[in-house]
Amino acid sequence: MPQSERTSYPAPVRWIHWVSALCVLLVIPFGFIMMRLPSGPGQDQLFDLHRSIGFLILCLAVVRVATRILLGAPPPVPGMPRWQHVVSNAVHHSLYVLIFLMPLLGWGASSAFGAKVSVFGLFTLPDLVAKDEALSHTLGDAHSVLGYVMTALVLMHIGAALMHAVKGDGVISRMIPALGRR
Repeated sequence: MPQSERTSYPAPVRWIHWVSALCVLLVIPFGFIMMRLPSGPGQDQLFDLHRSIGFLILCLAVVRVATRILLGAPPPVPGMPRWQHVVSNAVHHSLYVLIFLMPLLGWGASSAFGAKVSVFGLFTLPDLVAKDEALSHTLGDAHSVLGYVMTALVLMHIGAALMHAVKGDGVISRMIPALGRR
């Protein structure tokens, strides 16, 4: 079906969106909690889980962009005010940047700290940078600040989705797998 005739996102794009969303909704609170835990096994386990999910998000981001390029997206919803379209695009593009940047910053900060990044105990990622305490703090601080930005953007995205669901304007059905139309 030509992209111009499609009213919802292709099924693979919708599923990748929801798996990514679940991962982001897990990794954000894990990040906030682990930084407040005392050093020890509990904090270490949460760091490992946070890093593993972060790497999964990075992998999903690559697949997500590839499927978006290959399968396209439906045209904008008719009748949506211009300002909503502009804000929506800004939030979506920012989220795309962050789902790539955040895992890379976290991986770099871990490498610079000297911590190995084990992915769900299955394999260990190579270090991105050599051990460097100052660099670890810089990358970690950037990761932390952008974590707050990501949280704000995710809340905006969820709020907009709820607004569209209440309005019943068809925007939300474009991304829900079971409701997606062609």
